[in-house]
Amino acid sequence: MFFLKSFPRLHLLLPLMAAALSACAVGPDFKQPDVPKVVGFTKTPVSEKLATVPDVPGGTPQEFVKDADISAQWWELYKSPQLNALIKKALQQNPTLGAADAALRSAQENVNAQIGGQYFPAVGLGANGSRQQTPNAAFGLPGNGSNIYNLYNTTVNVSYKLDVFGGARRTVESARAQAEYQQFQLEAAYLSLTSNIVASAIREAALEAQLKATDEILKAQENLAELTEQQLQIGTVSKVDVTSQQALVANTQGDLIGYEKNLSITRNQLAIYTGELPGNADIAAFNLSTLNLPSKLPLSLPSNLVRQRPDIRAAEAQLKSTNALVGVATANLLPQVNLTAAMGSEALTTGALFGPGAALWSVGGGLFQPLFQGGQLQAQRRGAMANYDQAVYQYQATVLNAFKEVADALRALDTGARSLKAASNAERYAYETLDLVQQQYKLGTQSYLAVLYYQSQYQQAKIKSIQAQATRFSDTAALFAALGGGWWNREAPAFQAHSESNSLSNADLTNGLSKNSNDTPREN
Repeated sequence: MFFLKSFPRLHLLLPLMAAALSACAVGPDFKQPDVPKVVGFTKTPVSEKLATVPDVPGGTPQEFVKDADISAQWWELYKSPQLNALIKKALQQNPTLGAADAALRSAQENVNAQIGGQYFPAVGLGANGSRQQTPNAAFGLPGNGSNIYNLYNTTVNVSYKLDVFGGARRTVESARAQAEYQQFQLEAAYLSLTSNIVASAIREAALEAQLKATDEILKAQENLAELTEQQLQIGTVSKVDVTSQQALVANTQGDLIGYEKNLSITRNQLAIYTGELPGNADIAAFNLSTLNLPSKLPLSLPSNLVRQRPDIRAAEAQLKSTNALVGVATANLLPQVNLTAAMGSEALTTGALFGPGAALWSVGGGLFQPLFQGGQLQAQRRGAMANYDQAVYQYQATVLNAFKEVADALRALDTGARSLKAASNAERYAYETLDLVQQQYKLGTQSYLAVLYYQSQYQQAKIKSIQAQATRFSDTAALFAALGGGWWNREAPAFQAHSESNSLSNADLTNGLSKNSNDTPREN
């Protein structure tokens, strides 16, 4: 206010700024894409209630609830304290989630920077002093003499670009859309992290069950191998029978090693999700029998999916940003109006710098209309329009993929429930058959080839049954993720880091670099 009082002419800038900001902005105004006109996610409706298998992990009755909302912490429906603790740690320490959070904060600050740079005048203060020598001839005086003097000046400069055609507003609009894009990229990272942890925990539980089942099968096969060797000694079986059983034992041992490897890989992945090194992580063990299968499954309306999926919202924000940049490129083709002002003082001594007669000022305006720049501005506008077209197609592809993922999840739940029932029956019948054949073999009424065959059948049936159980849990998680994961109901920030929880930032991998000290609470 002091500056404006000292320089009343600068008050003229205020109404000009207001007029510029209220003018129309060139370029297309953004229109939110229409909601896909579709009744359901699948061509043929899925059953409202899914098949059940009593007393089997994953066999809990499930039914769809139309237009039901999704809890922000949907994984808590599995009722696993270990899973809840793992996800909580990951939300505090996962570096990918932290990077997405930092990208959002950067985009938000870029909006502030664009607002400051586009909407407000640039004001700068300058001051300098110099000692100069000027010959008399420079003033038209005779002689070879010269004048040596000091010169001091101070200046306040003001410049402002009138946003007559809305180029500045479109630039800010694009920056806001980019911040919105990063917001939904963060939500997408949050959803991907939580759903991946749930899927990996279920995979670990399945591998643990397969490992245990294979170990039990291996022991039975080894016992039978010993029995076959004993029968070889008394001549009731051939050497082929013995070597065949030993080969089966060796194959099962190989399967066991494979499960051990995959289990280790899965646990390492869980450690990485939590932002910890595999050698330092303390990951709880997961068991299918301790996981609860959610009985109520949400089924959002197709029209709501485009507002729930963070990837669709991110694609829409990108669409909005490129649309605004078309306006920026259009405004660059039109006249540019610039206002400048300066106020200061100049004197030969510092004492006289602010005295009478030292003041100087200037006010000016400029108009620039591009006429010929080698087609640069037109090409930039065509490029901006092509970028918008690209964003439109990318949005359409994202929507199509989202609906596909929901349709796949629904169909997988339907078929998975029926597959579990079939796999459980197959396991039970295979076990009963193997048990009968083994008893008959011991009594000498059944051939060894029959035992070998039914051992293999039972092993396959057991593993498939465990896989079918795990599939019910993972397909349920896939549906929650495909529908958006309920991020809109979350109250806490997506990335919930606190300074002492990030084990990776204190690890040797940082090479001694200090971590970012900006740990102030923020709202995403």
